[in-house]
Amino acid sequence: MTKLVVAIGGNALLPAGEKGDAASQMRRIEETSGRLADLVQTGHEIIVTHGNGPQVGNILLQNEESRHIVPAMPLDVVGAESQAQIGYMLAQTLRNEFARRRVKRGVACVITQVLVDPADPAFQNPTKPIGPYYAREDEIIVKRAKGWKMVYDKRGGWRRVVPSPQPVDVLEKDVILHLVTDGDGSVVIAAGGGGIPVIRKDGKLVGVEAVIDKDFAASILARAIGWTHLVVATDVPKVALDFGKPTQRFLDRLTLAEAKKHLADGQFPPGNMGPKIQAAIEFLEAGGEQVLVAQLEDLVAAVSGKAGTQIVRK
Repeated sequence: MTKLVVAIGGNALLPAGEKGDAASQMRRIEETSGRLADLVQTGHEIIVTHGNGPQVGNILLQNEESRHIVPAMPLDVVGAESQAQIGYMLAQTLRNEFARRRVKRGVACVITQVLVDPADPAFQNPTKPIGPYYAREDEIIVKRAKGWKMVYDKRGGWRRVVPSPQPVDVLEKDVILHLVTDGDGSVVIAAGGGGIPVIRKDGKLVGVEAVIDKDFAASILARAIGWTHLVVATDVPKVALDFGKPTQRFLDRLTLAEAKKHLADGQFPPGNMGPKIQAAIEFLEAGGEQVLVAQLEDLVAAVSGKAGTQIVRK
């Protein structure tokens, strides 16, 4: 039996091009829960983290459209809303899947706060695009007047960018570990969307306007509870060099040194595989034993060494 922190990408929850209604999301999440149940049924203990990009974008758009009627919530609260939304869907579908398979296993969703450093350089250099696109000049002027940093995205217009600081600690780590080990061995859903970013200020916890990358959050969560295996479920079968080019080649295995070299050479773009590889590097350097990158449908095979890309220290 292996203890696995499994990071589910946004495509596993709501693929690009699909409607964002509840029924569409639930159908996709049911498929995702089936693959997670496969891992549990083959004897693994798992903690699940997940992305929340489409959901946060939709909530922000709802905030914008209804701001004259209902006060818009800050980004940390929006992150908490999306955690609860996706966590509820994952917890319900996992429970249903366990019941169908007659697997006796609890499921718990922990709304998770992730500590960041207020001195993180990301707060001075926001880079993470969020929310809707804006095309009208008057809209852009208003958003800038509110203190938003706006950047142009050729895919649809101007977008707001926010800080993406590095996670330092998971505040609910002891609760999560208790549920998995000291309790009934529940499957725990935690640190969704990278967790709610908080800082310590004047002895108190305070939420901040930022977004934490979910792969870095999964890495810090695994490290915080002492688990040594991290699984990153994505929409490609393996890590590739020269991705999208005629010379593209998939990799079965990467050492830590090779991962660092290829990242430095620009093989893994910042908006795609880059954060996953960087999170893997940090995880292994902090004592982790193995990171797997694989498609959702290949999770069991990847853990068995028959699919995906293994990233190891040596």
